[in-house]
Amino acid sequence: MTAAVDMQTLLQAEELGVRLEIVRGLPLWEAHPVVRHQRAIDRIRSTIRPAPPVGNSGSGCGCVHLADVYVRFPDGSLKRPDISLFCREPDEEDDAVQLVPEAVIEIVSRGFEAKDLEIGPPFYLSQGVKDVVVFDPATLLVLHIQQKGAWRYTSPVDLTLQCGCTCRV
Repeated sequence: MTAAVDMQTLLQAEELGVRLEIVRGLPLWEAHPVVRHQRAIDRIRSTIRPAPPVGNSGSGCGCVHLADVYVRFPDGSLKRPDISLFCREPDEEDDAVQLVPEAVIEIVSRGFEAKDLEIGPPFYLSQGVKDVVVFDPATLLVLHIQQKGAWRYTSPVDLTLQCGCTCRV
């Protein structure tokens, strides 16, 4: 599929009430998020900010966060993280974002746990995302995953991301 066909297919799925992603050629779908899911996204986004400066230097990251936008990753995959964090505004406004997020935060949807817990984290790390955070609002489990390891927390927890942003999950 070409990039134009991919976006057209994704937008047609959207009209049917389905979120469609293409990961390494594999189509993955998920129903539209429920209220609990949307509230978790809004709550987390409201806490994202640059970490307090250490010494004389700040993080230099703008902590730009976008919810539910398509991102085209270097391998051509199209994913739609619940929250994508960037250090600067992406250039694209009417197409999939080409800039790899510094961090992504996924909210687990009931019935689609494998997509968020098993497929997403290794994929994101393989594409250069530095921090992957997965939050399950039903159990309050928070996983913070980086190349160097993974940590389990119970929400609420304050996290500092490698880009220099903080958030409360």
